[in-house]
This record gives sequence, structure tokens and C-alpha cells, in this order.
Amino acid sequence: MIQRNALHFLSQWKESADRKPLVIRGARQVGKTTLVKEFAKQFDLFLDINLEKPADRQLFEDYSNVNDLVAALFFHKEKQKNGGSVLLFIDEIQFSKRAIALLRYFYEEAKEIFVVVAGSLLESVMDVRQISFPVGRVQYLALRPCSFLEFLDGMDRLFDIDLIKNLQVESVIHERIIKYFHTYTLIGGMPAVVSQYAKNQDVLSLREIFESLLVSYQDDVEKYTPNPNQIKIIRTILSVGWTSAGEIISFERFGGTHYSSREVSTAFQTIQKAMLLDLVYPTSVAQMPLIQNFRKRPKLIWLDTGLVNFMAGIQKEVFSIPDIQDVWRGRIAEHVVAQELLTLSNSILTKRIYWRREKQGSEAEIDFVYPYNSMAIPIEVKSGHNSKLKSLHLYMDSCPHNLAVRVWSQPFSIDEVHTFAGKKFFLINLPFYYLGVLDKVLDRFNL
Repeated sequence: MIQRNALHFLSQWKESADRKPLVIRGARQVGKTTLVKEFAKQFDLFLDINLEKPADRQLFEDYSNVNDLVAALFFHKEKQKNGGSVLLFIDEIQFSKRAIALLRYFYEEAKEIFVVVAGSLLESVMDVRQISFPVGRVQYLALRPCSFLEFLDGMDRLFDIDLIKNLQVESVIHERIIKYFHTYTLIGGMPAVVSQYAKNQDVLSLREIFESLLVSYQDDVEKYTPNPNQIKIIRTILSVGWTSAGEIISFERFGGTHYSSREVSTAFQTIQKAMLLDLVYPTSVAQMPLIQNFRKRPKLIWLDTGLVNFMAGIQKEVFSIPDIQDVWRGRIAEHVVAQELLTLSNSILTKRIYWRREKQGSEAEIDFVYPYNSMAIPIEVKSGHNSKLKSLHLYMDSCPHNLAVRVWSQPFSIDEVHTFAGKKFFLINLPFYYLGVLDKVLDRFNL
């Protein structure tokens, strides 16, 4: 059993005085149901309802009063109230518009019941059915594929997890942990994949799981939209779009198709709602607030690097090359960094952002910009000498602070660097495995 970081969030939610029904958002097969069942161990009673089942769904149609509904749920699940804590889990809630509407009354009239809900393709399905969650009466939690630290937990590397969390990875064991990160980059963080790999450490045995995941995403397409043309475009993106992972893309005729920019943009936004990918837009500012420019071309980041490797047919390349920064012109290294950055937050509003200089003819670009303590910290995923980081020098000359991050495969270090214009800044050379504790690193080395 992989211990997910989201369990800590759930425990805090449980103790909150202003607790509201919690909606867990996430792509299919990221572990939503498994997470809730593990969380249920903290309660005296667990009521597990799946609204894909007609009998469970009918309960929400038959009762308009929340207290009557709760009594019916206990009777239906053959459970007796014992005065202890009760967790009600409503899975596949998108199948009942009535159940979604009733959530507000759990908050207002039955706060003694702890309510967690989840569902597949929530936002896309609700758009199609024109329903929404009651504003101000629910909370949200984003669940994503496993982070590297969660991957290590699945591999039973608890000692290494402690070293990373305490920033105590010495050079003598750096190679061991960076090899684990290499493996994580290869197979990704989908819970079923991590669990299977932990059993036999055989990459070839993962093929069936990857295929099953990808087929399920394709099978869901009709749920995204009723528009037949959009269904075709979405299917095309889910077939050919993986090879554009980590690239700045153009919507017009994407993937060699004849589709227009508007058609493709709409399809991408629909898939993004299903949380299968993210369109990462640039900013041209070097300080907070980070304002994204949606007129510029976005960078395409899929939900999981392991899926990218499988669908793009580059698993052998990732496996055989010693340094992941040398794979696919550095795109896989950048993609897995993007994946790790997203796991640092449980908010559904978290967005990755990259920087592009707003000057005619300039190609200066920073891989990511990370908001930290009112600072916009530049993050470059690069190896090599500091003098080659030309875009980073330009960025640091235009920002008000003196802290930057380079992610690489080498051990941790800090360099004192001077830009071409003479500004001094500190470059944190961060090994990939420290991405999961980035804030802690910045707290300690905020020079």
C-alpha cells in the first residue's frame, strides 16, 4: 500500500472546524477510491456509496431531507449508528444531479457526517449535463499520480525518504537515489504501475497496465462532449499528442491534421478538464504576480511521464541512457520536473508556468517559474557550466531577488554566479530527488 501525501491533507480536513464536504478531483486511475478507503480507517463507521449502481443512486432520488437520507443510507448498507465518527464516501457522483445538489445540505444540516465525494471526468461530465457543485458549500482536493517520494514509499525505501525529507543525502549515496529517480522517470507514478513494479521490478510486465489505462482514456471520449467532430479531434490528440510532450505546441493542424486552431484548442481544453494533460502558458514578467499570456503558445505536459514514455515508444531509450537529461533532447527530464512540481500542491488551481522574454526576435526562455514567498523563482532543467545558462542570466537581471534553481542529476550544491550585466545571484543546483522538498530547500537556502 502506497502512503499518499494526500492522507495528511485529509487528516487536517477531518479536524477542521469549518469542514465542508470534500470533492476529490483527479484523472481516472490516480487512486481516488483507494485513498478514501485508507482514510476510512480513521473512522468508526464507513458508508461506501457508488452512484454508478442504480440501487445506490435511487436513494438520493427518494429522499429530499438529509437526515432521512442518512438514516436510509445506514439501513441500505446494513450499518447501525453507534455514536462514533462516520465517513460517507459518495463515488461516481456525476451520475446523480440530485446527489450533487444535496451536498450543500450536508454542510448546513448534517455536519456530524464527514462527506467525501469523487467521480470520473467530473468537470467534463458536469459541463455536458449542465450541473455544478454548490458554490461555497464544498472543498476540493486534487489527486495526481504518485510523486517520487510516494514512489519510494511504494518501493519500501523509507530510509531514503527520510534522508530526502531531512536534506541529508550525502554524495556517497547520491548515485543510488538518483538511479531510483531514473526508474521513476521511466515508469511514472500511476499507482497501479508503481505497485506492480514494486512486486517484480520488471518494466516489461507493466505493458498490460499501460495499455489498460490508455484504452480507458480512449473509451471515455464520448463522455467529454456530445460534439462528433470534437470527439474525433480528442481521439486524435490522445493517439498522437504524446510525442509532443514537453514541447511548445501550435493548435493549428496539430499532429499533422487538418483541424483549425479553434477546434484543436477546444479539444485540448476539454481533455485538460479531465486532468489528463495541462497546457502550460508563459509569462513575460519576472516577479509576482505571475501573469500568464494566453495569446502565446503553450507547453504540453501530460499527467504522467511513464505514460509518455510508453506511448511515444521511448522506454528503451530512457532505460539505457545513464542521465535522463540526455533523453529526447532533455524533454523527458523537463516533463518529469513538471510532474513533480504539480505534486507540491493539493489545490486544483495550481498551474505550472514558464517564462519567455517579451522582446522581438528573442528566444530567451526559462523552463518553469515557481512562486515562493512573494518571489518568482526561475527553474532550469539543465546540466553544464553556468555560463551556458544565458536565459537564466537575462531573467535574473530583470527580477528583484537573487535566487535561482537548476535541476540536474548531480549532487546538491550552491554556486555564486554573476550575470553578464554584473548582478550577483545564488544558483541552487538541485538533484531531481529534492524536487519533492523544494520549499524546504528554499527555506533553508534563501540567501
